[in-house]
Amino acid sequence: MPDKETLERVEKDKREGKSASTQAGEFVREEIEHVREHKHGARSAKQVIAIGLSKARRAGVKLPPPKNASKEVKEQAARETRKAKSGRKTKASAARSKAATRKLKRESHSAASKLALSRHARSAAAKRTAASRSRSAKKAAATREK
Repeated sequence: MPDKETLERVEKDKREGKSASTQAGEFVREEIEHVREHKHGARSAKQVIAIGLSKARRAGVKLPPPKNASKEVKEQAARETRKAKSGRKTKASAARSKAATRKLKRESHSAASKLALSRHARSAAAKRTAASRSRSAKKAAATREK
């Protein structure tokens, strides 16, 4: 369950008309903090981000699945979006939830370090075209608060 403050920040972003990815970023930030606070760990920065995006979809953020993702990832994203729309009807399996938490608790906390996150950002940017990166930079500059 996302923190109350995170949900409030997401609502504020939504009211201001910010994009779905900006709203989802709040959940990713929350997840990074959880790993840093030793609530649980993760194998990589990519996993931390994936957990955050999953939480965002389940909380109702209209986040589309990634274009270049595998079929399984796209199906999972669709499943999470459906789950958000339908609302929780049954209680989550306590055994499965506990097992997942136990597994994450055994993982490293260095996945949310500045080094790991910057390394992930660099490798993600390297996979994009120069034109795509340039477009993003221009958009960021145009929408930045003065």
